[in-house]
Amino acid sequence: MNKEIRNLLAENHIIIKKITIKNNIRMIETDNEVLVIKKKEHDLGPLYKYLKSRSFDYFPEILYQTKNYDIYRYIEETPLQKEEKANDIMKLITLLHSKTTFYKEIDENSYKELYETTIDKIEYLINYYQDITELIEREEYMSPSSYLFIRNISKLFLALNYSKNQMEKWYQIISEKKRVRITQIHNNLKLEHYLLDQKPYLISWNKSKKDIPIYDLVNFYQKYYQTFDFCSLLHTYEMHYPMLKEEKILFFALISIPQKIDFNTNELELCQKIRNFYDYLFITDKLILDYLPKEEKRIG
Repeated sequence: MNKEIRNLLAENHIIIKKITIKNNIRMIETDNEVLVIKKKEHDLGPLYKYLKSRSFDYFPEILYQTKNYDIYRYIEETPLQKEEKANDIMKLITLLHSKTTFYKEIDENSYKELYETTIDKIEYLINYYQDITELIEREEYMSPSSYLFIRNISKLFLALNYSKNQMEKWYQIISEKKRVRITQIHNNLKLEHYLLDQKPYLISWNKSKKDIPIYDLVNFYQKYYQTFDFCSLLHTYEMHYPMLKEEKILFFALISIPQKIDFNTNELELCQKIRNFYDYLFITDKLILDYLPKEEKRIG
């Protein structure tokens, strides 16, 4: 334990009984409680003060702090099923978003940049995968990975074209608006960042920022699309905090963009990558078909 922490503990008359390290987190057991010491990546004090002012206090309170460290009370987590955690996270995020909502004047340049950057990414992927398709079609004998990739190629280009069309629609709507809805987003949603004790907590706020609320949903979907029924989770979210039309369009546009596959790897690993790649596309397509009204569904 370094001098900075020792001095802090001494100044606050904290007597150490035991020190343990769990999941790279240092915990100090005292006569009365267990404390957690975390190295400070950002000063979260102003953020927590802001969240409290908005009547959102579902985060661990900083008990003591130094220039480089924050000390919290250890939260004894209540065991939950993964599905319970996911549903609770949706409810807590709707509360965060609703409590911190405000509207700001449209910054035309920033939304134009988002539109152009996303369209450029889509165009790049279309060209990249067209080149890969042409290379595979010239193979005399297709490898298992080539066959696996080419068999569902229409699903890939359908997703990219759908995303491109949705971005065009989103940009048209946002260009005609004067104000946009902004909230505080957690921006790092994971199951392990949700804890339930006497009340629920979200931890790991270092990436939090003010932005469009659907980024929390995109972030969570891309991590757990294989794990949860996102149709149900989105209904839970919208029950408490309905997405605006342009937010919903942007959400489905962004999650429809697949990742770039690196084909320079061994055959076994490449087959697994392609399988995961198409799993994502098929699961996302099913979510669109199940969730959106008939007129907004993907065609093809």
